[in-house]
Amino acid sequence: MQLQTVSKSSFKAKALEYMRLVEQSQQSIIITDMGNPVVQISPYDAKATDPENKLYALRGTLQKYKAPTSPVEVADWEVLQ
Repeated sequence: MQLQTVSKSSFKAKALEYMRLVEQSQQSIIITDMGNPVVQISPYDAKATDPENKLYALRGTLQKYKAPTSPVEVADWEVLQ
């Protein structure tokens, strides 16, 4: 998916129009300055800002260690197996 790019001067003249476009299409717009991307305007996502949702993927992944200070054996490393 190709993101729409808009020059800084064009965005300045039509800022509200571009914000409405982002809101309606739910797609981001990249604002450029002399051809270089400098700002991305994205639709607001309430789920992405909710602290509960940010940690949801980590639920159930915590492991309990009975002796956290004891040495770890090579066989205990999951990545080496």
